[in-house]
Amino acid sequence: MAAKTNSVKKGTKKIVKKAAQKKSAFQPTKIKLLRPVPSDIEIAQAGKLKPITQIARELGLRENEIELYGPYKAKIKLEVLERLKNKPDGKYIDVTAITPTPLGEGKTTVSVGLAQALGAHLGKKVVAAIRQPSLGPTFGIKGGAAGGGYSQIIPMEDFNLHLTGDIHAISVAHNLVSAALDARVMHEKTQDDEKLFNALCPLNKKGLRKFSPAMLRRLKKLGIEKTDPDDLTPAERTRFARLDIDESTITWRRVVDVNDRMLREIEVGLGKDEQGFAHRSGYDISVASEIMAILALTTSLEDMRERFGRMVVAADKRGEAVTAEDLGVAGAVTVLMKDAIKPNLMQTLEGTPATVHAGPFANIAHGNSSIVADKIALKLVGKDGFVITESGFGADIGMEKFFNIKCRYSGLIPHVVVLVVTIRALKMHGGGPKVTAGKPLPLEYTDENLDLLKAGLVNMERHIQNAAKFGVKVVVAVNAFPDDTEAEIEMARQAALAFGAIDAAVSTHWMDGGKGAVQLAKAVIEASKHPSDFRFLYDVNLPIKEKIEIVAKEIYRADGVDYTPEAEEQIERYTRLGFDNLPVCMAKTHLSFSTDATKKGAPNGFRITVREIRAGAGAGYLYPILGDMRTMPGLPTRPVFYDVDLDLKTGKVVGLF
Repeated sequence: MAAKTNSVKKGTKKIVKKAAQKKSAFQPTKIKLLRPVPSDIEIAQAGKLKPITQIARELGLRENEIELYGPYKAKIKLEVLERLKNKPDGKYIDVTAITPTPLGEGKTTVSVGLAQALGAHLGKKVVAAIRQPSLGPTFGIKGGAAGGGYSQIIPMEDFNLHLTGDIHAISVAHNLVSAALDARVMHEKTQDDEKLFNALCPLNKKGLRKFSPAMLRRLKKLGIEKTDPDDLTPAERTRFARLDIDESTITWRRVVDVNDRMLREIEVGLGKDEQGFAHRSGYDISVASEIMAILALTTSLEDMRERFGRMVVAADKRGEAVTAEDLGVAGAVTVLMKDAIKPNLMQTLEGTPATVHAGPFANIAHGNSSIVADKIALKLVGKDGFVITESGFGADIGMEKFFNIKCRYSGLIPHVVVLVVTIRALKMHGGGPKVTAGKPLPLEYTDENLDLLKAGLVNMERHIQNAAKFGVKVVVAVNAFPDDTEAEIEMARQAALAFGAIDAAVSTHWMDGGKGAVQLAKAVIEASKHPSDFRFLYDVNLPIKEKIEIVAKEIYRADGVDYTPEAEEQIERYTRLGFDNLPVCMAKTHLSFSTDATKKGAPNGFRITVREIRAGAGAGYLYPILGDMRTMPGLPTRPVFYDVDLDLKTGKVVGLF
């Protein structure tokens, strides 16, 4: 009888186990393809959403490893990395593009379509790792970044509008540092050393003083091994309390996630209580904040706290770096960012999982989604799975920074580069008329024109050559549009193969969803089987100028680099401060290999000018600003926000894109 009971129990366990496995097995979401293809928002709002708990379960996440933000989005806790630390990583695929038109060439759409093809059509475990869009371009001229057509992340309104508040957290944290910096300068000017020390370490009700954790970190930096404020000598009190900031060296500005050109240069301190402390400042867009860069490049909560402490805001009058740790604000910044460090989990139209995390622009930042999101995704998909990550703008900036900065800090090895190509962009590089967002395309782009296309192939060739310098295989994705002809598509595909791509596939994911990217997915699977010979372009221990010039000559093909007197002084200062062993993050127009956005194709015979260099010591790079590069975009005459509204009857967002 006992044997029979045990047998029944074992049988019951097997049934329960099979039921659990079935419950966690991936179930693709079927989509209905309409012609003509409706607007992005109409497609997204018609999409069938799985509960995010189902997405998490299918991906292999436990219930206690996610935090819900409503029924369709969640945050992933970093603790999952510890649980899966011994699990092998999946294949790591970077999606980049040729030099784009102002309309963009569909990298996100390709990333989503490729993920849908791999997961919903070829049965691979896959995650699309996407950046979070900035509200600036969303309401400006570019629109959102959730993909498009039948290859989107949904709910697309949530994706493009606030999501879980990460960018808002960055904005507040950044501006807290700005407020702390300006207030400290003012207070030091109005108080002597003793009063300043007493204000920083006031007596409590018991007549005792106490250092805060941030103050103990500053003391350690100063080499003062004391923990009781009353034990400090007068000289040590002065060293501790007075930062003695050289106001001419302040580099920390303010940020807001709106394209507000009027804030590029401002004057602050005009209130009656701040008379005598007015000074120039300015705003950058939030996604250009070093705090955003740190979010994207950090590897843990502890690492993020250390990086925030290393953020340089100015130099003191002795020429030493003044950091957020010196201001005592790094701990508070960490508290504001403690939830933002967790990647956001969403889904594609076909029910494949997507992580959405960090959102830097590649032209003014390093332009990639977060390391922690990619690391978690690589563990979750396992050795036979794929993580599709995306680099911003063209490969000369986004891909270069993915390799030289992101991969350097993550330690992850990329297997394949997917280079997105469009016929319209190649025609533009062949001498086609100006492409302007919001205006109809000239006939040269909608009618067959093989001569124009052939002349523009040089841009694709240079990007393929650049990827080869890093030792990574390239698959070209021809992102097909309805007006592209078979002859044009085949010319681009054959040229890609002749230029050294391991394969070139046409993709119609925008109109066909994952089904339209199956051939591309098969090409990526085959390419990923080849061993990666990945290598960095430069040694970080080279002098600052040498690293800048390697990128300029090897990637942009510039003849040389010129430096303004301001940049020369900054190079000398950063070298003296020990920041010369950091990689460089070049801030450059995304519309040309050169710093002149009007130079299309594959220009030669030009030089670039480094206008200034800023230190992102916390993020872990220096960013040279090349030419007339703006870190705060502006609104056009007719912004996208004119179309955006709320249907008060249904509660749905309308006119987003």
